[in-house]
Amino acid sequence: MFTMKTLVGGAVAAVLGVIGLAVWFGAFLQLIAGALPIMLLIGGGLALYLGFDELKDSWKNEEGVEVKSNQDRIAELEKELEALKKS
Repeated sequence: MFTMKTLVGGAVAAVLGVIGLAVWFGAFLQLIAGALPIMLLIGGGLALYLGFDELKDSWKNEEGVEVKSNQDRIAELEKELEALKKS
């Protein structure tokens, strides 16, 4: 019974949406015209940030900064620990 209410409610909402879009089409276009530049600005800023971040990472790898794995780091720390125990 619940699915039938959902189906009828969805159909009514869709019909009202189409009617509303037809009646207020000018206002809808104004809303799109106002929102589109802001969305483009935010999306462009995000793309610039992510591109710059990726570029910085590639610069670090080219400069010879080696990225060590966890196993290598653990082995280094174990050697240091053994050296400290001996002294």
